[in-house]
Amino acid sequence: MPASPYNLDGLPPIRAGVARRRITPPVPALLAGFFHEREATSVRDELHCNAAVFESDGRRTALVNLDLIAVDREWADEARAMIAERLDMPGEAVLICATHTHTGPAVRPATRAEWVNFEWLATLPGIIADTVSEAAEGMFDAVLLPGRTTEDSAVCRVARLRDGSEHMGANAQGIIGPAGPVDHELLSLGIRELDGTPRGMVVCYGVHACVIVGGNADFVSADWPGEITRAACGVYGEEFVTVLLNAPNGDVYQRKWEPSRLPQGGPAKSVQLGRVLAAAAINASEKAEPLEHGGISCEWEELTIPYYTRTEKLRAHIEHLRAQDELPYLDAAWVERFDAWPHDGDVAQVPVQVLRLGDLTFVGLPSEVFSAWGLEVKRWSPAQWTAVASLSNAWFGYIPTTDQASRWAYGARPTQSHRLVADAGRQIADCAQRLMNG
Repeated sequence: MPASPYNLDGLPPIRAGVARRRITPPVPALLAGFFHEREATSVRDELHCNAAVFESDGRRTALVNLDLIAVDREWADEARAMIAERLDMPGEAVLICATHTHTGPAVRPATRAEWVNFEWLATLPGIIADTVSEAAEGMFDAVLLPGRTTEDSAVCRVARLRDGSEHMGANAQGIIGPAGPVDHELLSLGIRELDGTPRGMVVCYGVHACVIVGGNADFVSADWPGEITRAACGVYGEEFVTVLLNAPNGDVYQRKWEPSRLPQGGPAKSVQLGRVLAAAAINASEKAEPLEHGGISCEWEELTIPYYTRTEKLRAHIEHLRAQDELPYLDAAWVERFDAWPHDGDVAQVPVQVLRLGDLTFVGLPSEVFSAWGLEVKRWSPAQWTAVASLSNAWFGYIPTTDQASRWAYGARPTQSHRLVADAGRQIADCAQRLMNG
């Protein structure tokens, strides 16, 4: 083996492996991400399952991302059980998350069963397990390069109005500013062989993956997360694997509030955003010092959190909307979702996951978490680097902040966009804090 370009003296022995497999469904395929039916008749770019497996001191952990709208608990648990059996590792050490592309297939049977290709979906757990197994079988002695940078591509998409209400987008009258914070930190973990050969990287950054096209989509695409992979492969080679952890992005998108001559949406914006984020991630890992400490541990806790139960206040508001002659798209969808709401009085089992790899901590939070909760988790983390992956392991709609849940902007509309009680985010963030500091 050629001499290493790194000073390896005193570094922990860590092994790593990466793999990528295609998960694109056959077309025509019905697409997830909007409230009306959209059919893809072509594939713009393939969807993938990407995996990275790490081993230290005889323990393993795995990070898996899927170019899908979300992760459904049932098939994710099936995949995790298969991985645990094959690789003799606890299922709780496997983080499975989605990139949240809105030009991928429906994968949540409980929400849109009539849109789901069940024959294709049945293959998904096996593909996930095969990808992780391939990564584990190809493990090599590795140098890990954790880096961070600041990138301003993420923008709060919820506006506060003068009357105290909130609205999605910057196009309403009476706006006085963004309604929430945004996490601009981008974390990048370079994965290299001891001789310096780049094999993959893990990237953590949060933006809604609804950039490449809107409600008229008629093709399959991984959106900007796929463009990150394409750009990184252009630098490091086609076998290079990028595992994207989409950080809390429930209230985050890419459209600037101020005027800009840059593309704000569509394919051009998807390509530009993917290249910008890939360049930032490559820059951060290329300048990073190797990970100084090893050791792997995992924590997993199931929270029992009530679903939202319809109130008289909400019922009165829905009846007010129903009485209108013509409703905007989102309001019409809200009435439909309210009428079909099946969860009054129900409770959910909500998984929270913490994985430690030396000085790195990976936190898996379910659903479309608002950015403020990701910042809260990172604030109390004892780790040098903390990557918070939303859309991990299960899906329960949006997780707004407790106060925003009462203002009913999109992302905080009960029964339509947020499904758990208003305080669910605080409970989830507090659980992550306990697990990180336990």
